[in-house]
Amino acid sequence: MLVPAVKQVVRGVEDRALRVLTAAGVRRSQETLAEQARDYWVGGGGDRWRSDSHWRDADVFSGNDLWSDLGRRHLAMVERAERALGRPADRWGRIVEWGCGGGANAVHFAPRADEFVGVDVAAESLVECGTQVGAVCDTPWKPVLVDVAHPEDAAAGIGSCDLWLSYYVFELLPTREYGARLLTLAHRMLRPGGIASIQIKYSDGTWATRPRRWGYRSSVAGMTAYRVEEFWELATRVGFAPELVELRPQDDLDRRYAYFTLRRP
Repeated sequence: MLVPAVKQVVRGVEDRALRVLTAAGVRRSQETLAEQARDYWVGGGGDRWRSDSHWRDADVFSGNDLWSDLGRRHLAMVERAERALGRPADRWGRIVEWGCGGGANAVHFAPRADEFVGVDVAAESLVECGTQVGAVCDTPWKPVLVDVAHPEDAAAGIGSCDLWLSYYVFELLPTREYGARLLTLAHRMLRPGGIASIQIKYSDGTWATRPRRWGYRSSVAGMTAYRVEEFWELATRVGFAPELVELRPQDDLDRRYAYFTLRRP
């Protein structure tokens, strides 16, 4: 138990040091950070990687029901959003989850879809997610491998959808500019009237919660953050009609989570 605790402290010190560098104007290029992100996720292996990828057998989900609870919680959020928009839905036609990981969300959403498309940068996660989906339903499953540097290529081969999901992904992105690219792709992929349910890590304005532009591997979940109003305005510029936002200052996994419901008019 001592070694993981020491590693966590070391990562915390390193994270603060990197944020100081960023605040001083020292930063890596978007291309360099994208390469570091690709190296981390495509490299695979180890429990930290499985935990970050939300695999069911990761230590963080051992001895608890958190893995299943994450997906149930997100499904309930989407259902609440649909009711708030006056269109309760029992099923969705085609669902795309960008960053499906080990399937924690897919096992709850796929049974309610005519087709489920899982997108991920790691081939291992696509296999794992497909296995988990196949264990709970017979919904057609389409895995899509995406190159971190070229998300547009993957999106072009997917086509349109009715519901676009992305949880615990935007905080892992190399930069906020990359997040704008993904938002643009989500808007293009959604059919008119479709909604995107997206979780981000929000900044409270302090230097410690701002996005980093250094050291991707040291703290992947702390790379990118937005002010809540900043992400709302970004979604509007892309063409979305933001409808709802739900804040969770403290979560089972981390802090400062914001869940946005965005509608394509």
